[in-house]
Amino acid sequence: MRKFTSDELRNAWKQFYIDRGHVDVGAVSLVSDGSTGVMFNVAGMQPLMPYLLGQKHPLGTRLCNVQGCVRTNDIDSVGDKSHGTFFEMMGSWSLGDYFKKERCQWSFELLTELFGFDADHLAATVFAGDENAPRDEEGAKYRIESGFKPENIFYLPAEDNWWGLEYGPCGPDSEMFYVKDIPACGPDCGPGCHCGKYTEIGNDVFMQYEKHQDGTLTPLAQKNVDTGWGLERILAFLNGLDDVYKIDLHAPAIAYIEEASGVKYDSDEKLTRSMRILADHTRTGVMLIGDPAKLVPSNAGAGYVLRRLIRRAVRHARALNLKKENILKVAGIYIDVYSNSYPNLVKNKDFVLNELTKEIERFESTLENGMKEFKKILDETAASGKKTLSGRDAFYLYDTFGFPLELTVELAEEEGLTVDEDGFKTAMEEQKQKARDSQNFSAKLSTSTGVFDDLDESIKTEFVGYEKRECEGKILAAADESSLKEELSEGQRGTIITDVTCLYGTMGGQVGDKGNIVTNDGEFVVTEAIHIGETKIGHTGYVAKGTIRVGQQAKISVENKNRDNTCKNHSATHLLQKALKIVLGDHVEQKGSLVTPDRLRFDFSHDASMSAEQIAEVEKIVNSEIAASLPVRTDEMSLSEVGKTGAMALFGEKYHETVRVVSMGKGTSGDTEADFKEAFSVELCGGTHVSNTSQIQSIKILSESGVAAGVRRIEALT
Repeated sequence: MRKFTSDELRNAWKQFYIDRGHVDVGAVSLVSDGSTGVMFNVAGMQPLMPYLLGQKHPLGTRLCNVQGCVRTNDIDSVGDKSHGTFFEMMGSWSLGDYFKKERCQWSFELLTELFGFDADHLAATVFAGDENAPRDEEGAKYRIESGFKPENIFYLPAEDNWWGLEYGPCGPDSEMFYVKDIPACGPDCGPGCHCGKYTEIGNDVFMQYEKHQDGTLTPLAQKNVDTGWGLERILAFLNGLDDVYKIDLHAPAIAYIEEASGVKYDSDEKLTRSMRILADHTRTGVMLIGDPAKLVPSNAGAGYVLRRLIRRAVRHARALNLKKENILKVAGIYIDVYSNSYPNLVKNKDFVLNELTKEIERFESTLENGMKEFKKILDETAASGKKTLSGRDAFYLYDTFGFPLELTVELAEEEGLTVDEDGFKTAMEEQKQKARDSQNFSAKLSTSTGVFDDLDESIKTEFVGYEKRECEGKILAAADESSLKEELSEGQRGTIITDVTCLYGTMGGQVGDKGNIVTNDGEFVVTEAIHIGETKIGHTGYVAKGTIRVGQQAKISVENKNRDNTCKNHSATHLLQKALKIVLGDHVEQKGSLVTPDRLRFDFSHDASMSAEQIAEVEKIVNSEIAASLPVRTDEMSLSEVGKTGAMALFGEKYHETVRVVSMGKGTSGDTEADFKEAFSVELCGGTHVSNTSQIQSIKILSESGVAAGVRRIEALT
């Protein structure tokens, strides 16, 4: 076997596939956009799911990358030799291109030619077949033809060799194993056995069926291949290590922890576990805070997971007699280790260390006071002869000292006790109910677009409002607040969908247009245009005169003053974001916005309140660019072309294959890469804008405030 460094392995993996016609698509954020229902990217294939489901990828049908992933579902296992909350997945994909023959051949070449495995020591598993799908004889055939020994091919059931979601694309997978020169543990010894003879190396998934809601399978029109190999596990194996914390990605941090704590790695099982947890959780914290998403600790969602990881790292650092400065040193080591592969970490180093410092300091004071109270509760529980901490005691620790339930459970387990988690939930719900009662919340009614859920999917709205403020269209559907209607009468409120509209629907922080829809029989006043799903634009409002009927032709017009003022405020937010980056630093990222005809609101990442001088400087820069009469240009281009523009994108936003790039400033009359670099502001944006910054006239910042940990808000007028 050939030995690799981590950098060598990443590069070798990608080059192997590039030499076979693949394109390196790069890695995406560790923080999921939410489309898959999870908080983090937990697998290399996750960001590519739309393309595995049939959407065309702009870079082609053969792809590869090395993708960072975060998984915390088995956080309790972290501390052993193999588990971690952050890992890198080396992946390659065929999107309706090659299939089993090429995949099996390349996997064998990868194992033998690149990694240097002896073919006699390789084994593979294939799907054994069941009542739903046949035995994967084709997969076995191509494994053998590629070079695997027939006696080293094993057929396993669906629970081992089948990949699929509840519905949709699915198919057999085939895992590859290294076979050690040790005796078999028995006649049934094979892959999956725990005797240590077989070590899993990688996995190929063959998506060749579609599973329907009735459980039946039919052949898939686009057959895909998904290949995923864990970098840390392969790296350890190739270098003859039985512990992933000994590979070059962890070794410098572990060496420092040994030096600072005076504890030799592997000398004490409990303390070695703490060393691994401190290393792993600090690394994951660094990766998440330094990620393009700039995640910060919070009390909800992904931010809460980050907070829990940092606080576990602090607790295990204390077990090693290490302090804040030591944890920050470990964080700095990981930033250096990953600097080549994740340059964002170096760029955001100060931000990362600052956020870690704040969270560590927050928790240290909490931990000091909370531990005293925990020990008191522990003594009382032991004195009563009980083996379970009450849910109310656990909630008291949470409510008074900020102890997450998971921390109390961990601490209790270390003392041989359990926690009444149901009792904790009951106490939590009781407090929430008291809060609801005391605040006397009133129910709020909102207009629902759900009445349109059953409309034919072919009903779509074409938006022509970038070029036109008047257009003609056909009324395709209408509804009041509760049901679909064939017509709406004078005075009646409702929503209308047309096949064409020039009214911009609320999206991306910009409120929808107002306007009018006029037919031969009536007039409908649009108070707001809204998006309904991904393909329809609805016009909410009321019938001012006559009757509006489905099927009628209509003249649609934008209320110009409303649109003009909205355009001014939207363009001003672009100038504002750039000015904030100039004054505060490149760590500034948009976290939210609201653009209305009357005002603008802009939320951005920054960990301290702005000084009066900084606010004045930002306002001065924006007004200077307004006075400079910068031309504003909009280009449509494919996502693959966007890189040349340097355009800022909103993290978490979903973009179509064709996007709009809005640029303001010098060079906006051309279309070269240099033109975009000369522009003052370049952003991906689907909103409406002025044609020249002079139309904004001026900006006045009204306030600057904090809205969440690490997030500031500016409100302004133009």
